[in-house]
Amino acid sequence: MTTRPTALPAAALLYGMVFVEGFSSLGAEIVALRRLVPHLGSAITVTAPTIGFFLLALALGYQAGGRVERDFLIRVRRNFLVAATLIAIGLAGPVVDALFAHVRPAPLAYLLFVGVVLCPVAWLLGQTVPVLTNLLRHERAGARSGAALYWSTLGSFLGSLSLSLLVMQWLGVSAAVFASALLLLVPVSLLSGKVRRQAAPLAVAAAAVACNLWLPQQIETAYASYRVEAVQLAGMQDPRVFWINNSAASLIDGSEPPRYARYITRLRSILLDEMRLRDKRILVLGAGGFTLSHREPHNHYLYVDIDPAVRELAEREFLGGPIVGRFVAGDARRFVADTGERFDAVVVDAYSALTSVPAHLVTREFWQDTRRVLAPDGVLFANLILDDRLATPYARNLLATIQSVYGACAVEILFRDRPQGNVLVQCFAGPAPAAVPYTDERNRADLDLLQSR
Repeated sequence: MTTRPTALPAAALLYGMVFVEGFSSLGAEIVALRRLVPHLGSAITVTAPTIGFFLLALALGYQAGGRVERDFLIRVRRNFLVAATLIAIGLAGPVVDALFAHVRPAPLAYLLFVGVVLCPVAWLLGQTVPVLTNLLRHERAGARSGAALYWSTLGSFLGSLSLSLLVMQWLGVSAAVFASALLLLVPVSLLSGKVRRQAAPLAVAAAAVACNLWLPQQIETAYASYRVEAVQLAGMQDPRVFWINNSAASLIDGSEPPRYARYITRLRSILLDEMRLRDKRILVLGAGGFTLSHREPHNHYLYVDIDPAVRELAEREFLGGPIVGRFVAGDARRFVADTGERFDAVVVDAYSALTSVPAHLVTREFWQDTRRVLAPDGVLFANLILDDRLATPYARNLLATIQSVYGACAVEILFRDRPQGNVLVQCFAGPAPAAVPYTDERNRADLDLLQSR
């Protein structure tokens, strides 16, 4: 008596391939969005088109896969191999950094990144479900497609959670790239069979190791890329820059006392020398290199930053010692919305890239929350990167938004010799009465001046 061979191993392999497709395709999208942050920021004008292009390429992949009539496993094996190559090399940190460093303007580099790396990955992997549906053994076509979509979506779900919450958090973005590429190579190797056909997946695996583990990498977390670099600046002794997402976030030198970035020096001068704050509570939204409180024993500082790792990195790589003040890892807007603490000064200095303030930190509602956490006589400082004439729509609208909450604010342009630079905005928490313009017909200037004395 003979028994029929079971189809379970073949079915398990097919469902495993569909699962891998979902895991790695969404992993590639998540990594791509993260790779763009240091160069373009995380604004919705960057993330939304990227997701849109990815979905369009995925839809075209579904259509192309539905037209495949034979050699189904060969087609999927080839697609997985090419997609793994694009992920391993095209999403590697040094490769993306080199692309944006050498291709200008940045939008052109973005189009090349999306068109040459991300969209081909989505198109290749999008073919998997319709192609492998031909090999699934179900009586009805609906049952076959439903089973395939289930495993693909399950892979996407687990990929999004595991890569963003585990791999990127604990091992970094390069590890997520490596994992996404390596997972695609497993079924490729299983389908290759003969030893001589293992050369291609082994070569791609070696490329993944070289580009993501061997080549020099920036210090990466799920939120940002970091590096500390020595620079040459006139009048400073052995200055070091703390780079966050390819932006110079903090500066310190070896002088005694140390010198800092110009806007930090100005802020420290206002707080300590002009306002003479002592034993006050100061909230800093956006940690940078923690230089605002460096060697400052007079006040109590609380830093809030989205990245839990920034404190340890700044202490180890930049400051060479512990920070002055407390640190809370969390979103700045969530903190000011939820906290019951009150502060004598709030400093807003949060950036995701050189000129990109996270969009949820520029709205009227956010500035209302910053005013809520101020003491009755508290002061707000905002470090903004704006044009030197404050003439762009962004500069005008952002300043108007802040002043719609605080009333008239002092605006100090620190750099007038460059198109964009630091602008310090200073506002007070007291009541903001409505202003009435003076006219020739009704001029109350003398009476107002008398009341002001």
